[in-house]
Amino acid sequence: MKLSIIIPCFNEENTIELIIKKVINNSYNNKEIIIIDDYSSDKSRILIEKIKKKYLNIKTKYHDINLGKGACIRSGLSIVEGQIVLIQDSDLEYNPNEHIKLIEPILNNKADVVYGSRFRDKNSVAKMFFMQKIGNIFLTKFCNLFTKLNLTDMETCFKAFKTDLIKDIVLKENRFGIEPEITIKLSKKKCKFFEIPISYNNREYNEGKKINWKDGVSAIFCIIKYSLFDK
Repeated sequence: MKLSIIIPCFNEENTIELIIKKVINNSYNNKEIIIIDDYSSDKSRILIEKIKKKYLNIKTKYHDINLGKGACIRSGLSIVEGQIVLIQDSDLEYNPNEHIKLIEPILNNKADVVYGSRFRDKNSVAKMFFMQKIGNIFLTKFCNLFTKLNLTDMETCFKAFKTDLIKDIVLKENRFGIEPEITIKLSKKKCKFFEIPISYNNREYNEGKKINWKDGVSAIFCIIKYSLFDK
């Protein structure tokens, strides 16, 4: 099965070239790489264009204004060709060498949706900030109340989906609210969810980490909105 890897990017000049090379060189060969630049103001676009010229399986889209991760995912989904979609952040927090592990339950027909869980790996949990850990646990459990799922890491940015299912839902969130929105809407479709433990290399805010407490508050409202009011 062909794998479509969507890489949202915003001001990641320090990591974007390396992450693309890691994705290209991992063990899964039947793939396309879709890079969505969210109006970066640094050298990200220059580096993306530089590496795109070297490989045939890279597609790009460039936003004219900064919209957010959710908007990047929607843009990527509009041009995917693979039967499986995987979301890979453009920093180095999530390891592209684990792509095959992430999609294996889908390849084996055990799942429709696979989440890479940091909370199923002790080393990954140890690298998380305290408040980040508490916030993620709360949001996941709160989301589980509405979805009846038993996830440990709803907020993970390392997810894979059967393409026909993820494209069959209408996504609206522009920022990080896309994580609970996807979870809730796919749970309503009775998709088979699966979690696997993953490695995680948490970065500091001065290294470019973008999610903050406001996104946590927004996630609460998104969970309520898409569970109770959005049909």
